[in-house]
Amino acid sequence: MATNKGSLIRRTNLEKSNGKTNVLVVDDLRSMRLTLGGILQDEGHNVVTVEDGYQAIEAVKKAHFDAIFMDIKMPGINGVQTFREVKKIDPEAAVIMMTAYSVEDLVKEALEEGAYAVVFKPFDIEKIIALIQELLREKTLILIVDDQFGDRETLKGILEDKGYRVTTAKDGAEALQIVRGKHYDIIFLDVQLPGMDGIETFEQVKQIDPQVTVIMMTGYTEEDLVKRAVSGGAYTCIYKPFDMKSVVTMVEDIVKERKGK
Repeated sequence: MATNKGSLIRRTNLEKSNGKTNVLVVDDLRSMRLTLGGILQDEGHNVVTVEDGYQAIEAVKKAHFDAIFMDIKMPGINGVQTFREVKKIDPEAAVIMMTAYSVEDLVKEALEEGAYAVVFKPFDIEKIIALIQELLREKTLILIVDDQFGDRETLKGILEDKGYRVTTAKDGAEALQIVRGKHYDIIFLDVQLPGMDGIETFEQVKQIDPQVTVIMMTGYTEEDLVKRAVSGGAYTCIYKPFDMKSVVTMVEDIVKERKGK
């Protein structure tokens, strides 16, 4: 499975205020478009369907799609050719190729050029849903800010094992520099940091990116500081040593909330 990783694209003309994932289904068979599109809509995603590669290219010019299900065998311009044009327009789109035929050369081309995955018809719906969930985890960017090397690397390793993309910072100044350069979905932020403390860092982070979800961390009893952060919009505060299973569950819940599920 090949993935294309990079910065978050914000360009879109679709309804994003509900936080849902935008999905494009490209297939010349109307029954397939209706079936797959309906299943994905039932899962809570925004779905657009088109019948050929030319329409897919026009759709991608107008909006960013988090996932594109693309049939390989289509009249006019096939799925691999369409895939190449789509990636020129929106390199961040995760394209999942679909086929009911033995087209090994086309499948190989698509994967070598960065297609996220290939699925075969008739679909295993549970696998399709799991594929979307995996894709969303890989698109979720997490920043861990902690001056304790062991703490931040332990948390980083566990979240990466679950498929999330994780960056670390050792203090508030480094965290602010990182946040200015890229949007992060979730930030784990230690209350006690050298120089600029976690609360001041939190307040500046929210000024830079009001949409980020911040989880404060502490190994101390600091009720006033914690209360200040939570009242200022922090998601919650967790206490060291962490229950890692609970931390992972919380991240999964946040991802679902952000996607409107």
